[in-house]
Amino acid sequence: MSVPVGHYQYDQVDRDFLEARIAEFSEQVARRIDGSLSEDEFKPLRLMNGLYLQLHAYMLRIAIPYGTIDSKQMRMFAHIARRYDRDYGHFTTRQNIQFNWIKLEETPDILRDLASVDMHAIQTSGNCIRNVTSDEFAGAAADELVDPRIHAEILRQWSTLHPEFTFLPRKFKIAISGSPHDRVAARFHDIGILARPGDDGRTVFRIFVGGGLGRTPIIGQEIFDAVPEERLLATLEAIVRVYNAHGRRDNIYKARIKILVQALGIDAYREAVEAELAQMDLEHYRLTPEMVDAIQARFAVPELSAPDNAAQELASKRRENPEFDLWVRSNTHPHREAGHIIAVVSLKPAGGIPGDATSAQMDRLADLADEYSFGELRITHLQNIVLGHVRQDRLYALWSSLKEVDLASANIGLIGDIVACPGLDYCALANARSIPIAQKLGARFGDASLQAEIGALRINISGCINACGHHHAGHIGLLGVDKRGEEFFQITLGGRAENGASIGTILGPALPEDDTVDAIARLVDRYLGIRQKGETFLDTLDRLGDAPFKEAAYETV
Repeated sequence: MSVPVGHYQYDQVDRDFLEARIAEFSEQVARRIDGSLSEDEFKPLRLMNGLYLQLHAYMLRIAIPYGTIDSKQMRMFAHIARRYDRDYGHFTTRQNIQFNWIKLEETPDILRDLASVDMHAIQTSGNCIRNVTSDEFAGAAADELVDPRIHAEILRQWSTLHPEFTFLPRKFKIAISGSPHDRVAARFHDIGILARPGDDGRTVFRIFVGGGLGRTPIIGQEIFDAVPEERLLATLEAIVRVYNAHGRRDNIYKARIKILVQALGIDAYREAVEAELAQMDLEHYRLTPEMVDAIQARFAVPELSAPDNAAQELASKRRENPEFDLWVRSNTHPHREAGHIIAVVSLKPAGGIPGDATSAQMDRLADLADEYSFGELRITHLQNIVLGHVRQDRLYALWSSLKEVDLASANIGLIGDIVACPGLDYCALANARSIPIAQKLGARFGDASLQAEIGALRINISGCINACGHHHAGHIGLLGVDKRGEEFFQITLGGRAENGASIGTILGPALPEDDTVDAIARLVDRYLGIRQKGETFLDTLDRLGDAPFKEAAYETV
């Protein structure tokens, strides 16, 4: 078994902190159970520890910092699913995992189990800085400029229990990438950060502010183009201070930083941040090369080596097996090291629930990570799993093992790679169920050859306007709405979360669930009939506009 790599290694200080935090929350849970704490008093306490009260039970959201875990942590997820839940977990669009059937009295035991593998649920809810997300291919991708995990860990330590930012006007989300291709939806975050090497070799950061989805979808705006590494923490501190001081607290729907940035304008917001920086003790916040190097040293680095014929072995297997070749085409990404490849494991089987994994599947993924990728796994914000360092000559064996546990769907980036929130099956805020329509669409387009023919096309589904399924950013987005007690779905077209971010536009009236599935099928058929050679769905939409798609979607309405 390989030594796990890829994420920050806790020390005794970290573990002592978790132990104290669990003891504190255990006492609060006991007081809630015996009635000495009311629900109103308990709510902010439980939310700061990732515990929600959903429709049917408590839900616990566990942080996966910058999306990276090791095999023992994945096995712990499997244990929690078996012991405390209904044998599965749900991976979210924030690189977290949620367990939906938690008993309040068992929550401290779960937190102790998590702490035994250096994990927690702190700040996965509440009006604070949430889990910092990052590129799922970090430290492995051939196109990467800077490994963002080091600075993501620095931001995690800076933001956890920050004394000024524990009770912000609203929740606050940060994402960081070090690739020229934005794989973290940076422009749809409260703060989005793109890292690159500076002229002196040290990292500089392009920073976007005021992005977000939900009731008012807004694309973030650039506030600084090249913040030097030593000024990163001071700059972020100033950005959040301005928001904390001036963000609205009188209206929950207007409390996010995106509303403040829109109200002030990006130039005025930048001036306010610069004024804050001017009166700060910048030396106190200076991020020195020694500090960065010390954090980097806490990350285990894999020793990568592969036979000279690894690429030839992979090519031979692809020629021999068309099904495997189809999977390689959709579910892998080029690695920075010769003889290696990045494998993406889809959690979207045809007709399945997007993002869900059973305890058996999680255990098997842990075993495969040990066997093929140095004991490391990454969770994507698109609700899939990544094995980042697979030898090319061993990829066929990995794929064969994935097939045994229904984890070999060849659909990454395709129409079957559906993103969906839990919806009204679990969430008290939802207007409609996301899961059944996701299952119907997954089954309707389940054939791998059909998905490959359709090409790059992503469907995102949200059960309510809060947009946890990021429907605004879907090439095709679905928003669940309530019409006189019936579940309908509004269709949007043209969203994208990567480079050239855009917000989808509403196609027409909302439709009932089954009619929506049929409308999307007609819409896709129309695309296949009118696209030009080499065009993706978005290319065709950009060329022709939404008129032909609207006509197809509503032709029987």
